[in-house]
Amino acid sequence: ECRQYTNKTCEECLKNVTCLWCASSGRCVEYPVRRVLPRADLCELRSARWGVCWVNFEALIIAMSVVGGTILIMLGVCCCCCCCKKKSKKQVSEGPDKDEERAAREREKRRVRQEERRAEMKSRHDEIRRKYGTV
Repeated sequence: ECRQYTNKTCEECLKNVTCLWCASSGRCVEYPVRRVLPRADLCELRSARWGVCWVNFEALIIAMSVVGGTILIMLGVCCCCCCCKKKSKKQVSEGPDKDEERAAREREKRRVRQEERRAEMKSRHDEIRRKYGTV
């Protein structure tokens, strides 16, 4: 029973985990388990202590909000960094493919021009052979 620690010290009250110490009234009461935060008529947040005597609920809420917000921001930044890395890797991987395609097109153009020159040279040689009757 937590009420037996009323008007004693905070440390004595909080030895029992189910107890809540109200510093303003010096009362030790059962922690309202069904609610996350104690009701205002039970004890003000700045006077409520649970678990340890040196942290009140108001400071605990602020600290947890800051820590939670920081973690969310860090997760967001990490997600953005990962997405940016994936995009840059995708662009880098697309780059050589485009270069390879361009090189293949140039090789094909050179091959076609070479074939045209061969055909042209062959036709010239054939004309010369006909002219001089060597064919």
